[in-house]
Amino acid sequence: MSLNLKLYVKLVNQVPGIQMRYHRYRDQLTGVQRCKAWAYLISLNVRYYLFKDSTLADMVITNSDEAKKLPAGSESERSVLESPEALADNLLKYDVISFDVFDTLILRWFSKPTDVFFLVADQLNYLDFPRIRQEIEYLAREKKEKVCGNREVTFEEIWSLMEEETGIPINVGMRAEWEAELKSCYANPYFMKVIRILSEHHKKIVITSDMYLRKDQIMELLKKAGYPRFSEYFVSCEYGCSKGDGGLYQILKKRYGDAKIVHIGDNDYSDQKKAKEEQIYSIPYRNVNFTGNAYRSENMSAITGSLYRGIVNAHLHSGLHSYSMTYEYGFVYGGLFVYGYCNFIHQYVLQHRPDKLLFLARDGDILRKVYITMYPEDADSCAYVLWSRMAATKMTADYFKYDYFRRFLMHKVNQSYTLKQIFHSMELDDMLTGYLKFAKKQGIQNGENTLFTEKEAERVKKYLKQHWSIVLAHYREQIENGKQYYKEILKGCRSAVAIDVGWAGSGAVALDYMVNDVWDMNCRITGIIAGTNSANNAEPDSSEAQLMSGKLISYLYSQTDNRDIWKQHNPAAGHNIIVELLLASKKPSFRGFQNKKSGYAFSEKKNEINVSDVQKGIFDFIQIVQEKCGIEFKVSGRDSMAPILLLYHNTSWLKQVINEEEFQMNLD
Repeated sequence: MSLNLKLYVKLVNQVPGIQMRYHRYRDQLTGVQRCKAWAYLISLNVRYYLFKDSTLADMVITNSDEAKKLPAGSESERSVLESPEALADNLLKYDVISFDVFDTLILRWFSKPTDVFFLVADQLNYLDFPRIRQEIEYLAREKKEKVCGNREVTFEEIWSLMEEETGIPINVGMRAEWEAELKSCYANPYFMKVIRILSEHHKKIVITSDMYLRKDQIMELLKKAGYPRFSEYFVSCEYGCSKGDGGLYQILKKRYGDAKIVHIGDNDYSDQKKAKEEQIYSIPYRNVNFTGNAYRSENMSAITGSLYRGIVNAHLHSGLHSYSMTYEYGFVYGGLFVYGYCNFIHQYVLQHRPDKLLFLARDGDILRKVYITMYPEDADSCAYVLWSRMAATKMTADYFKYDYFRRFLMHKVNQSYTLKQIFHSMELDDMLTGYLKFAKKQGIQNGENTLFTEKEAERVKKYLKQHWSIVLAHYREQIENGKQYYKEILKGCRSAVAIDVGWAGSGAVALDYMVNDVWDMNCRITGIIAGTNSANNAEPDSSEAQLMSGKLISYLYSQTDNRDIWKQHNPAAGHNIIVELLLASKKPSFRGFQNKKSGYAFSEKKNEINVSDVQKGIFDFIQIVQEKCGIEFKVSGRDSMAPILLLYHNTSWLKQVINEEEFQMNLD
């Protein structure tokens, strides 16, 4: 190992926190600015070793997400630029129009350019490749500076040293990295429109880029992205100078003499400050990732987190479009969740091959639509079905008697409900008169508008238990109607999965009971839920037996998986609502199978959120990942929750999106 490499390893890689901070700082610098990274690296080591700053030891700053503040209003609205037509019109007055390439004309699916190396690592099956590749590039630049007096290395020079230090054959490594670049790069939609207009006016457009890729490779990347051939390409590695040191701008001016030149790029130093120093007019463009990362979760796995941030940042901050807050709610916080959840469901389907996928109303509406979009081969086995806590609580009252009284009575104590409202919610209106007589015999002078207190709940419970057969008779028709409904759906099925948002999994458990123990259909029902009851529920252990046996499966978290989220999720703080409304539907809540001829019963639809905007945001995210990104990735429940957790700490942002007073629970 060379002396330079030994020194680099010692200063960068010995302390994980120093490594993280150094690379995060260095990735923001280009050209000669990278000398600052060396000074920063030394300062980190001095702080850690000399001044005993133990905070630098931590690789992951676990509380960093909690400190993030979401902007007031629409995030994309802050970044929307003048129209491409307006910018193009402004550029027409210049003789030569120069563009930066990466993070300007070209965007990557990753939030950090060096994260492309993860694709190379997979292709080469080489451990720790991204870190090694960055180290070797740094050393190649050091070597180049000693020999030639500049740090502008070529792709071949980097890989020549890579072969020497790693053993990866240069032709194999270069091909893998080049294919990864081609796969991860795409056109910035804002500048695609600008370039098209300028080309129609036959303007002289040139490329000015600080990059180790050669001119022909830059040309190919731009062509693949859909750009036309440009007049000339000035690339730092071919000229031995950069925008950062001003050399490329001097070459540009020498080439075009007295022509009026303008340059557009995203880097504050190399694209703007240095251009102006060389008397070239500069128009700044805000880097989408530097802008968007202020609002993105950092507490995610390396690859999924980078892909997610890259997709969201580019979509919201390219400058082309402004979106509503409800759209962003769906795109930013629902997109990754729904994509990951549907993939999780599909993995279960591939392993267990259930005959039917039952997407329970209403949360299953958007889930079914997305699932079929992602896995059209499963479309015939997917069904959106009517089911709810309200319907299940009534129909399973004979067996789940405790739950019946808990949900209908105990959960509504001291919440300003009247006796009339309580009996109506249970669909026992005709039994209210009998109860009032029952109470009167005990010396209680009640009326239908008497408020529902804890003592009242105990009396009502006692009265209903004494007349239990009459209570059950009220639900007999619904049980029969439900049987006919599911008999058609589950015809020929021996196993099915019931898919819901959560939380105790009562929907799936109740449906399994009805299908097999009451209707005798002999079809095992397994429940797949987004998340379980949390540590902050009154009944945190309610479904642990079913989770242990596999009758219930949770995606986001449970007591055994992602336990930190299980402890953090708090229904009392509105966390259930946040997740449920990400799966919002235009369909009203299902109340029961009262009367098939006149239509089953539904709750009155409430104006809780703009469902169309939320669902469009989710679908747009899915479309980008599937049709445009072209990079398939598995999303863990922990990664899916990371963006949602930001909402837990930004309730003021949520209040602008969700009408909590109108939020429609499945059990009224």
